[in-house]
Amino acid sequence: MSVVDEIKAKLDIVSYIQRTVPLKRAGRIYKAPCPFHNERTPSFVVNPDTQSWRCFGACAEGGDIFKFAMKQNGWSFREALEELGRMAGIEVRQQTPEQRAHEDANDRLRGMVKTAADFFHERLLDDADPAAVRALKYTREKRALNDDTIARFQIGYAPASWDALLSTLTNMGYSENDLVLAGLARRNEEGRVYDAFRNRLMIPIRDERGRTVGFGARALASEDNPKYLNSPQSPIFDKSKLLFALNFAAPTIRESETVVIVEGYLDAIQAHQAGYTSVVAQMGTALTEPQIKLVAPRWANKVVLALDSDAAGQNATRRSLEVARETLQADYAGRLGVDFRVLNVPGAKDPDDFIRENASGWAEVVEAAIPVADFVIGMEADALPDKPSIQQREAAVRRLLPILSASEDDLYRSSNLQKLAMRFKLQERDLLMWMSDQQKMPAPKPAPRPQASEPPPNFPDDAFLALEPQRVEPKMRDIVPSELDMEAYCLRALFEQPDAYYAINRKLRELASELPNGTRAPLDDFSSEDFSRTAYRELMTNFEEALAQDEIDFVEYLRQHLDDSLLGELNAIMLDQNEAYALRVGQRLPGDLAASIKTNERQQLLLDVSAELIEMALRLRERRLARERQELAYLEIEGETARVMYELAAASLHAKHLIDMEISKQLQVWQSAGDPKRQH
Repeated sequence: MSVVDEIKAKLDIVSYIQRTVPLKRAGRIYKAPCPFHNERTPSFVVNPDTQSWRCFGACAEGGDIFKFAMKQNGWSFREALEELGRMAGIEVRQQTPEQRAHEDANDRLRGMVKTAADFFHERLLDDADPAAVRALKYTREKRALNDDTIARFQIGYAPASWDALLSTLTNMGYSENDLVLAGLARRNEEGRVYDAFRNRLMIPIRDERGRTVGFGARALASEDNPKYLNSPQSPIFDKSKLLFALNFAAPTIRESETVVIVEGYLDAIQAHQAGYTSVVAQMGTALTEPQIKLVAPRWANKVVLALDSDAAGQNATRRSLEVARETLQADYAGRLGVDFRVLNVPGAKDPDDFIRENASGWAEVVEAAIPVADFVIGMEADALPDKPSIQQREAAVRRLLPILSASEDDLYRSSNLQKLAMRFKLQERDLLMWMSDQQKMPAPKPAPRPQASEPPPNFPDDAFLALEPQRVEPKMRDIVPSELDMEAYCLRALFEQPDAYYAINRKLRELASELPNGTRAPLDDFSSEDFSRTAYRELMTNFEEALAQDEIDFVEYLRQHLDDSLLGELNAIMLDQNEAYALRVGQRLPGDLAASIKTNERQQLLLDVSAELIEMALRLRERRLARERQELAYLEIEGETARVMYELAAASLHAKHLIDMEISKQLQVWQSAGDPKRQH
């Protein structure tokens, strides 16, 4: 038994979740309003028999006790393993020496940066230093920040000295190399090391867990450039993957399901001081994919962009919307499910200035944020000459179509096209044709799981039989492998041939195209949700993350990020090659026969791995859908919500029907081809 299984055997998921969620018994399961989003009708289910939970509402996800602990606390798998292991009284096996050394080095850097933040903050409050007194006066009067805000955000002052921080930290035992690596110091061509930040207002930048990882620095002297300076990229700081103030804003974002994204950290600080705690800052010229994924659709289904009103800010907003479209389109299998809006600050001011002058008016400005369609249409139209040619208007429309057609809502998409056609004086049928041409282009790289907007209804499977007059049960193998065998097979095949992941998703999308728009979630992309065992779910999550990034090699990413307990699981899966062949032929191969398989024969078998893998993935999806329908049968839903959920549950059964037909079709093809492994 693995350490994960030992922990799960000792910790009851109902008892664990009930500590923070008011569960109510409903038959064999427990239910409650989902703790991760606002709702009145309970859609959160905990099943003590399977030791699992699931949200049938906006989250549209679930898992075991590990997944719940990770989602609720923002923990990594390693952190959940250690914390739950401590609760269960089980010693968790340590990471590999290489992984531990890597994490220890990063912890040391984070500790040093936190010490630097303490140093800067203390210097700002040093009333014996005239320069610090001036900096504090600037902070209070010019930036209009009160003492509570200064303390909460730990705002500080970097002295004008070339070595104030350097000498302090080296005297504490940190090396010059440590300071340079963390971006706190620089080394010139002669090898001399000096402070990176001098005579600046220092604003600590923290990750979503509240760990100090870098700084934003505002020049205090008019002649110092640049005006704003961020820490350089380091092993612990990458501004493209951070949102300033997210550690403070996360609870409000989760509760309101809305996030307001501003450009600079001072904008965000001013908003928080005024009580608007759903505001974060992106600290760059445009949003990035990792930044969007930190909040949407993870916590927020409404994103308001409040970037600066000048030309640079407007262009940054446009680029941010392009990134958002590409990111969320992949996440929603080709449909943008998050409501993106654009905020225009009155008077062409930035949010910092506006809130300082009219804090009470900020809520109205946010509420008045305009839809993406109105913003981009207006921006593109304003950029055209007074009398644009038909070619110029067509080019503008083609640039806008990807953004304006990225929606699950047919009515919303149709409205956007009508606005576009009217504003640019073009025929709507032409726009539809151009949109169709664009949608035939290769889709962006898929990302994990879309999320449903409404929970399914509480009707048992047989309530939907009338919806499926031609139910087809798939023909079966002589020996159908167990669910865990199929999960192990799928993981092994995917890790050996990562590109096969796209083949699975192409098949799922092909089947999903037969479902009505808005009901295709049962056939969304293959993901960790299709696996039942904790370790396998985490391996699949890491696989998806490794595939989605393009910074380092796929295998190198896994080597750096896989927890040692997961490495053991992966090794066990990959080394058991006999199991792969056993699954294909329906029985285990004798050891001597397995050893005698020649390389060319093994390669020939791999030619069919994609079809085999698709079949196994479809079977896993079918079992997942069955589990979900069984759990939602206990929910008591009435009224309009019940009708919507009925339709979604019907879609789940329709998806099962499509999967059954596809598996039967594939088996018939193989049998007609004389494949002895498929004969009954």
